[in-house]
Amino acid sequence: MIQERLVGYIEQSIRQNWRIEALSNYREPGYSYRRIAEKILKLHFLFRGAGIEEGDKIALIGRNSANWCITYLATVTYGAVIVPILPDFKPEDLTNIANHSDSKILFVDDKIFESLDLSKLPAISGVVSLDDFSMIASVAHAFKSSFDSVEEKYEKTYPDLKQEDIKFSDVTNDKLAVISYTSGTTGFSKGVMISHNSLACNIRFAQNNMPLEPGDPVVSFLPLAHTYGCAFEFLFPFTIGCHITILTKTPSPQILIQAFSEIRPRLILSVPLVIEKIYKKQLLPVISKPAMKILLAIPGINIILHKKIREKLVHTFGGRFKEVVIGGAAFNADAERFFRKIGFRFTVGYGMTECGPLISYRSWNTTKLGASGKSVDTLEVTIDSPDPEKIVGEIILRGDNVMLGYYKNEKATSEMIDSKGWMHTGDLGLIDKDGNVFIKGRSKSMILGPSGKNIYPEEIESIINNKDYIVESLVISEENKLVALVFPDYEMLKKDNISEDQFIQMLEHVKKDVNERLPEFMAVSKYRIHPEEFVKTPKKSIKRFLYTKE
Repeated sequence: MIQERLVGYIEQSIRQNWRIEALSNYREPGYSYRRIAEKILKLHFLFRGAGIEEGDKIALIGRNSANWCITYLATVTYGAVIVPILPDFKPEDLTNIANHSDSKILFVDDKIFESLDLSKLPAISGVVSLDDFSMIASVAHAFKSSFDSVEEKYEKTYPDLKQEDIKFSDVTNDKLAVISYTSGTTGFSKGVMISHNSLACNIRFAQNNMPLEPGDPVVSFLPLAHTYGCAFEFLFPFTIGCHITILTKTPSPQILIQAFSEIRPRLILSVPLVIEKIYKKQLLPVISKPAMKILLAIPGINIILHKKIREKLVHTFGGRFKEVVIGGAAFNADAERFFRKIGFRFTVGYGMTECGPLISYRSWNTTKLGASGKSVDTLEVTIDSPDPEKIVGEIILRGDNVMLGYYKNEKATSEMIDSKGWMHTGDLGLIDKDGNVFIKGRSKSMILGPSGKNIYPEEIESIINNKDYIVESLVISEENKLVALVFPDYEMLKKDNISEDQFIQMLEHVKKDVNERLPEFMAVSKYRIHPEEFVKTPKKSIKRFLYTKE
């Protein structure tokens, strides 16, 4: 366990960066670090009066916003546990997570709350709006009484708030800080328990290794309810004293480029799909032309062309960044080689929700081509193989970043973390003699959506497989879209005299029905007949890697 505390990092940054801008929604007035301290202290009065104790859970459901971030900060600095829930989930899934997590207070966007049934959330004592921090609903008298007295208590205690007043709590690093749910659907939902220590480790490593300074602008566009965006577009920059501009809606490429142009961020976090799209749509058509191929093969000329392409790329990202950090999924090897060849300042990291999330990283000018950096200083990472340098095996690790386990799920925890403390990532790779981690495959089935949201295909398949005339299905990603491969029940089709053409028409109705039950980012765009049973492992799970293009 490290000495630095998560709460200590937050307190120190607020005191040191008192007057500068901290958080703002895109093209809206923002909050200074002082103003955020005021909001945090007021929420602490609310929690205390409502009977919230250290370790109690507070649910947070909303789009990315400055108020989302303030709620997160107020919760963890109080010593309560934040439960950030992806707002794209269906109402029944949001309810399921809030109940499973034992949350006592709910912070939620007004529009999302309209879709929820408060009577199905029996443990919730009160609901607060993320739009303006007004009270939406009060179930317990203590909650309403506490909410109504917040301003009076604050004014009495802090008539003139000063930096030296900022001392939130003494919560220690061994305590639980976050429960991050990997999905919403009952039966698939696992709450990853992330400690204060794990988050402090991620922040300390980032402060020592990633290029940011106080006052630097950052654009936050990845989902904050996921650990990647939360740790590196929000918590780490906040503890440095950066100004974080939050894109409150899932941005189109045009909006993203526009925001980069206006804000000119100093550090950019991205998922591979954003970078690969630029490579595929803007660069590949140009560098694939026969004349350009010839010019790129001529020494001297190719250096000039590479410089021009690099300058255009750099301009696309605002022109002032120190580094682009790519993570969340495997990066296209052709794109990686080309970006390295032209000297573009990017690096590829590796992480998991269960590590809060960082596992390995190195800066753009020290990382090795094809690698995902070296393990962070608080983790021991190795390969479960006879020869980790040459024989691919499962990436396993242990150390301070590792989760405390899955909330109320000892079975899943013991399957993930063995008796010696090694966490089994489910990812396959190699580690060279210098400690560089090379990921060779994803044995886990998670698909990263275009906007950086995790998609668990089993959830979609479980719905599809319940439809008539379907034996089994497999959801894969093709061209950034979800495609369902369906193995039909040929015996039933024959029995009911249904032709293949008729079945294909039926699949259109299946597609519509299934998509209505899922968040938009999990919608399947195409159904394709797979004429035979899928190849299985001895445990009867489908060998997914046989059906993906990766």
